[in-house]
Amino acid sequence: MERIICLLIGYAFGLFQTGYIVGKFKHIDIRKQGSGNAGSTNAVRVMGWKAGIVTFAGDVLKCVAAVLLARYLYRETDMALLLGMYAGLGATFGHNFPFYLKFKGGKGIAVLAGLVVSTGLWLVPIPLSAFLIAVIFTRYVSLGSLLAATMFFLEMLLFGIKGDLPVPAQYLPELYFLVGVIMLLAWIRHRENIKRLLAGEENRFGSKKK
Repeated sequence: MERIICLLIGYAFGLFQTGYIVGKFKHIDIRKQGSGNAGSTNAVRVMGWKAGIVTFAGDVLKCVAAVLLARYLYRETDMALLLGMYAGLGATFGHNFPFYLKFKGGKGIAVLAGLVVSTGLWLVPIPLSAFLIAVIFTRYVSLGSLLAATMFFLEMLLFGIKGDLPVPAQYLPELYFLVGVIMLLAWIRHRENIKRLLAGEENRFGSKKK
């Protein structure tokens, strides 16, 4: 039951669509402009850097809040980190598939950033480095996002095997599964970007949308 509760907590927080709300203040439906995505990259493209930063921060913080709430509620158990991951998964679903916007939301990368931060600051450098290296050298935000999601999964797998995660051994397979689903969602949400990357037609950050 606690797993379902944490999923629902995460989904409820994930429904706060920062980019959509910021756009409404500017009389813009961000889902109908640029790439049509409600995330921070499209917010920068459509509404400028300030709106993009606000969107990114809001999407990060909603996941952090969901995870911390779940971990606080179950702080007396040995499942706190695992249940926080359930909240992170729920926040990803709420962000990507908000029911009140006809299930058309973002791609979950800012939410992933919030999940990494709230899981442990010591986990941040590897996904962040993968993202920055890809974006700096290729200007493909989508590529950086996919690498960040993949590296988070791999580092959780590695640290879990090494025994560096505060999770009892019996819960590790379940934890790996949750992080794997989150990574898979990132790849699925970027499937059109992947097609364009393979075709050499992906939009580079800072350039006009083709």
